[in-house]
Amino acid sequence: MSQLKGACIIGQSGGPTSVINASAYGVIRTALDNPNITAVYGAAHGIKGVLNDRLYDMSQEDAHELELLLNTPSSELGSCRYKIADPDVDDTDYKRILEIFKKYDVRYFFYNGGNDSMDTCSKVSRFMAKSGYECRVMGVPKTIDNDLFGTDHCPGFASAAKYIATSCAEVYKDARVYDTGMVTIIEIMGRHAGWLTAAAALAGVVGCAPDLIYVPEVDFDMDKFLADVTSIYEKNGNCIVAVSEGIHYADGSFVSEAKTSATDGFGHAQLGGLAAMLANIVKERTGAKVRGIELSLLQRCGAHLASQTDIRESFLAGKTAVEAAVAGETDKMVGFECSRENGYECKTKLFNLSEVANFEKKVPLEWINEAGNGINQGFIDYALPLIQGENTRATENGLPRFARLKKVLASK
Repeated sequence: MSQLKGACIIGQSGGPTSVINASAYGVIRTALDNPNITAVYGAAHGIKGVLNDRLYDMSQEDAHELELLLNTPSSELGSCRYKIADPDVDDTDYKRILEIFKKYDVRYFFYNGGNDSMDTCSKVSRFMAKSGYECRVMGVPKTIDNDLFGTDHCPGFASAAKYIATSCAEVYKDARVYDTGMVTIIEIMGRHAGWLTAAAALAGVVGCAPDLIYVPEVDFDMDKFLADVTSIYEKNGNCIVAVSEGIHYADGSFVSEAKTSATDGFGHAQLGGLAAMLANIVKERTGAKVRGIELSLLQRCGAHLASQTDIRESFLAGKTAVEAAVAGETDKMVGFECSRENGYECKTKLFNLSEVANFEKKVPLEWINEAGNGINQGFIDYALPLIQGENTRATENGLPRFARLKKVLASK
């Protein structure tokens, strides 16, 4: 593969995580240091920043502020949920992207996101090849949902899992303060895959596991759920339930009462309100004191509980994307290949974008108990190594010190 010189663009898309900026820093720092990359631009709000010609000149940022991205939550460059059309049906956006790429001599495009972002990456890559414009396109994964196909796990999942397990352990202690008993229902993110809700089981490692865990991989039965809760509450005087926002009945309809409230830019239902709904039903049926808790955005932005393993691997994913692209790779996503047999080992691996875009990886059924209301040891063995290590974040006046970027707009 011939040496390719030119500028690069890094964009972030979809829901943020507490470590997505670590991946962006992996791309930015590695690209700034590579002689084949002549300029490094950050797209303001993902692909929309490219379409709107709003690119940040990352060379104008202070090195120290860029390094703080390692411990800064959310998507510092700005994100979006914008679905570009199939280029064979409507190539308007693609022609505009190509126009911007030519304007800034962009020869490398890195897109940091989940399933829908990998789909965008794949479409852009195909259009550039069809147009005869040499531009190497690489997907840098992120998603707390952990549902990207192929890779052992996704950057962002481990930190969210650590937050969830920690929160469940803390709620477990709090729920046992009084002698009157209580049922606590904790709602956790996850539309179709139950990885995050399964992470509640990690609290059992410190003796604080939820009594019941429900994930979308198994059809939900309200009568069985109420029987399970009632049985445990009557026996123990307390019951803690972890439940995925995306649990559904056998006919596929979401249990959540908010299922029709709105959809995002890709047509996905925005779920929520499940914990409150189930709490009301349990209270009416049992008469017990019931509290519903929705972790909501906290589980994806809790950088104070980020896994150091996750931070390190997220940076590595961005770094590897740049190195692989400069070496000649394109139309790939960086993923992980891991071993846990003799201690935890993780290596990067490249996957074809066409193989990962729009495919969802579910929790293996063998990691869910036979009753469909708990998580087996197999998941614990899988997830526990991922949450190791503490976030050594910078602080200022007792509060976290996040990156403060200048975000100087590029011009040509």
